[in-house]
Amino acid sequence: MTGSPQTTLVLGGTGRTGSLLAKRLAERGRDARTAARHDADVLFDWDRPATHADALRGVDSLYLVTPVMRATYADQVAAFLDLAEAAGVRHVTYLSTYGADDAPPQIDIKAVETDLAGRTGVTHAILRPAWVMQNFTDAHLPVADRAITVPTGSGTEAFVDAADIAAVAAETLLAPEVHAGARYAPTGPQALTVGEVADIITAVTGQPVTHHDLDPEAWIGGAVAAGVVPVDYAVMLRWLTDSIIAGNGSTPNEDVEQVTGRKPTSFREFARRNARAWAARTGA
Repeated sequence: MTGSPQTTLVLGGTGRTGSLLAKRLAERGRDARTAARHDADVLFDWDRPATHADALRGVDSLYLVTPVMRATYADQVAAFLDLAEAAGVRHVTYLSTYGADDAPPQIDIKAVETDLAGRTGVTHAILRPAWVMQNFTDAHLPVADRAITVPTGSGTEAFVDAADIAAVAAETLLAPEVHAGARYAPTGPQALTVGEVADIITAVTGQPVTHHDLDPEAWIGGAVAAGVVPVDYAVMLRWLTDSIIAGNGSTPNEDVEQVTGRKPTSFREFARRNARAWAARTGA
């Protein structure tokens, strides 16, 4: 992948990791082309195959983010990867999920990993990050009425900053030959309960925030009934929350430091950086 201009197509290019990755690649001299349904460099819609060829034109590497809020998408992704190979893509970095080996068979996370491993025309790297810290500053797990509502019990998770995921992804895309076949699981430096997350937000904002634990099925059923997630995505939510409740949440590792040369961001650092995001919600 030398001797000619190199361009990385960043799917989900306006999202949490994609937007940060595109910026980091550009800072390192790589042409990063963001792709999304809105406000990106190129239009890309998983459900509109006519948008795929244009997005791939002149691209030699790909940051693969699969369709969101879905459990079944392997065939769709495989068809796109076929097109990507034909268009000249020679490396793919795939944003998977922590613990993908244990995902229920109804979820296509591991199927995409297996597909990539079987392709001889491209190299690949797989990222299996922990839950991202940004969940608590956006609409995923917002602080509402001074509480974080999610059924995780007393289980812990090594929440990771999306910026650290992007940093790892950037290295795999800038030096694909070094990271070919690699599987990284970016995590934060601490395993925390959601209650401990709430305590840190409380300390940073000066306003009380608590963890509102509840019955998982009530939480999932409420999300589906409210139209927040589609019915078939319930299996994903159930797996993610059950893993933490059962004590199988992500645990800290050295992957971020190993790949990037710097330590991962702690949740306290993240909270200080994002204190304003909670100010209006907590009354601070």
